[in-house]
Amino acid sequence: MTVKDGDRVSVEYTGSLDDGSVFDSSDNHGSPLEFQVGAGHVIRGFDQAVVGMSVGDEKEFRIRPEDAYGHHDPTLVQKVPRNVFPDDAKLSAGLVFEAGLPTGERVAAKIAEVDTDSVTVDLNHPLAGKALNFKIRLTRIATPS
Repeated sequence: MTVKDGDRVSVEYTGSLDDGSVFDSSDNHGSPLEFQVGAGHVIRGFDQAVVGMSVGDEKEFRIRPEDAYGHHDPTLVQKVPRNVFPDDAKLSAGLVFEAGLPTGERVAAKIAEVDTDSVTVDLNHPLAGKALNFKIRLTRIATPS
């Protein structure tokens, strides 16, 4: 049996960047990643990579930014007044925090720069603009009932 759209699968994986640094691994979570193929639960390039695999198969592949978290969008880097942060907040470049959007959605944001009157905030996904390299092993396939 091979993976097709609609199947539920379990995958052991390690994700790394082009410089070899690991950004995520199923080992960090204590169990394989489980998802339904084609349902949009994982990034498009990862979803497409498992199609056609059989249990026990291993694969290495690279996902371009446009099939992962997209390209870095400069319009998502914005200066906000320093006073929107609590007075006692220790703000520094590189700090990641959760920001609330007008829609009520919560997203990760990264501080790019801090000065006396403003804070430059980057709302891009931390992996935006990066190619992602994966090594995976398919551990289970369950067809929909």
